[in-house]
Amino acid sequence: MFDIILKGGEVFDGTGAAGFIGDIGILNGKINEINRNELHDAKEIIDVTGLTVAPGFVDMHTHSDFTLIADSRAESQVHQGVTTEVIGQCGISCAPVCSHSAIPHVSPWYTSKAKHANWLGFGEYLDALDASELGVNVMAFVGHGTIHRAVMGDELRAGDPDEVKQMAKLVDQAMDEGAGGFSSGLEYFPGIMAAPEHLVPMCEVASKYGRLYATHVRNRDTQYDLGFAEAIATARQAGTRLQISHIQPKYGAPDYAMNHTLEMIDIARRHDADIAFDIIPHDWAHTLMAAILPKWAQAGGVDEVLKRLKNSEDRERIKANEQPMWLLVKAKKWKDIVLLNATENNDLVGADFEEIGRMRGVDPYDAVLDILIEEGDNLMGTMWSSKSFRDDDLDLCLQQNECAVISDTVAVATDGVLKDHLGSLSGYGWAARFLQHYVRDREVLSLAEGLQKITSIPAERLGLLKRGKLKVGYHADVCVFDKATITSNVTAKNPRRYASGVAHVLVNGQISLRDGVRTSVSAGQVVREFAA
Repeated sequence: MFDIILKGGEVFDGTGAAGFIGDIGILNGKINEINRNELHDAKEIIDVTGLTVAPGFVDMHTHSDFTLIADSRAESQVHQGVTTEVIGQCGISCAPVCSHSAIPHVSPWYTSKAKHANWLGFGEYLDALDASELGVNVMAFVGHGTIHRAVMGDELRAGDPDEVKQMAKLVDQAMDEGAGGFSSGLEYFPGIMAAPEHLVPMCEVASKYGRLYATHVRNRDTQYDLGFAEAIATARQAGTRLQISHIQPKYGAPDYAMNHTLEMIDIARRHDADIAFDIIPHDWAHTLMAAILPKWAQAGGVDEVLKRLKNSEDRERIKANEQPMWLLVKAKKWKDIVLLNATENNDLVGADFEEIGRMRGVDPYDAVLDILIEEGDNLMGTMWSSKSFRDDDLDLCLQQNECAVISDTVAVATDGVLKDHLGSLSGYGWAARFLQHYVRDREVLSLAEGLQKITSIPAERLGLLKRGKLKVGYHADVCVFDKATITSNVTAKNPRRYASGVAHVLVNGQISLRDGVRTSVSAGQVVREFAA
């Protein structure tokens, strides 16, 4: 007898193969049988006639490192069919730390409202995740920025050879304790100071364990080719597999930048480089507002940053920066930049900075810096979003076999301790929007191809064992949805709306979402073992 039978749905196995009408039998958290003929005899039979049955979605790039500690339900993800998240991206992870007092300073989207266990090492952090009832499975990368801070504190330098060796040793320890890969964020402090010679020793550790090096490259605008070439060179020297995060070029890059980047990758592959990449299915980019500050202004921790923002001479130096992270700022395209997440200025979320500047009677750039000051200790959790990407570039990437689709967001909820938090404009609907906009409405990909981008492609790239496909013996991570109605309901003014069109979600064979309503079940697991 099966525990559950999903009966009569259109089954897509996640490999890119065409769908077929069939039944799926689930037993003891695993897929026990898939049959084009009818299955019978189960404790529960769920009629999914007319619906699509797919592997649960694998979000291979998120920043839910702390939000899952604060609220482990992962509501925004489960509601749109996500069953596995990969955290610790862009060089940012919650561990390792040298003291418990450092946790708030390295943890993305940290909130003091959350009650949580403390940790030092990476394994202790994973234990803290394990102790909660996770709504999704979790794989965790260790971030270069956090490793750097554990060795160097907030010093404005990349580290001498002995210090880099210490960093590599910490990466090795994290890998041994269950880290699934190593990441860097080279547009953020302290990654902005690191050169290949600092990163290669740490990437070599990832290579030793057969794990990925994922990087947010140094820039994707005027000098996009230098940024991508640096990533390729670092991975080549270390002999590691490379994942280029959210690869699409930003505003300021030449029109041919995406084509050129793919050509660079193709040439490297011809010489045996192992490179893949992912995209955010949206033309909006999002990041920390503080990332607009030049690196000298980000040194020394939040208190030092706030002092500089309040100093009139330092403020003018900041505004005069010739190479801000977003060239939209230099071009004064303030109408294309909106406030995304704030604590003290939550009433302004969704407003563009041209509007905010007008409301406050100040230059929009001063409004940005004033808001950072007002956010105080929450400065590093303040986010903004901009219209930075081109759909043509996204379409081109999606047509590449090695491209995965990601959220680059955080798991949050419309209630509880995270109700005022937000990770991106597409955070509540990234997977739904991908299937709605790029697959159903614009037909950039077929449904089978689209599902592959968020199931088996990321799962295989990450080395996830028996996840990402509907296959006998695999974990029963399943999403059942209506392909005709799956929709992201997010807007800039109302970004906290759950997706619609998802009927049922199973995580490890247990029902997390039933008939579009979240259940009390959270059956996710921390993943610590990976295929080499």
